[in-house]
Amino acid sequence: MIPRIACMTTRHILPSQPRLVGDLAVWLIILAEMLAFCILFLSYAFARARNVELFNASQSTLDLHSGAINTVLLITGSWCVVRAVQAVREDASRVGAGWLVAALACGAGFVTLKVFEFSAKADAGVDLSINTFYMFYLLLTGFHFLHVVVAMVFLAILLLKTLQGAYGSHDHHALESGAAFWHMVDLLWIVLFPLVYVMR
Repeated sequence: MIPRIACMTTRHILPSQPRLVGDLAVWLIILAEMLAFCILFLSYAFARARNVELFNASQSTLDLHSGAINTVLLITGSWCVVRAVQAVREDASRVGAGWLVAALACGAGFVTLKVFEFSAKADAGVDLSINTFYMFYLLLTGFHFLHVVVAMVFLAILLLKTLQGAYGSHDHHALESGAAFWHMVDLLWIVLFPLVYVMR
């Protein structure tokens, strides 16, 4: 009897074992995507070092204000996702769903601004063949744009499941996985924006 009580007491005193936040498969996808972007970022930096004047001249045509607003939108979206996960962990699913809606609104704002930006560049005759800078600009921002759309699809699915009561303190693993993917998209933009839009 005494050993059993001692065992139970020890089990309650010991801290919980650390665990991976989110799904391992999602983290492998995140690592693969970040590696792909790192290769593109390094290629961009190498090409820029070889033709600084061309890159500076082309960069001056980009809308810094739009890029800065997009940065705020994605960072705000990440904060909303964090709040959503925290709320769901505490069994406040409705509150969590509200934060997911806010994150989706931030994503929609980002997508809308990028569509206007891409449309303006297309109207100006900008395409992949204009010069090396615009090739990288369209590849990097276009690839990232697709990731934002995918992340929004994930969040929309998680929102529906949250409203259905699928997640709570008993299970929020999928929600954490979606949050990790969203944070990756945010992190990539935080590198992409100064690299492509700001650096001279």
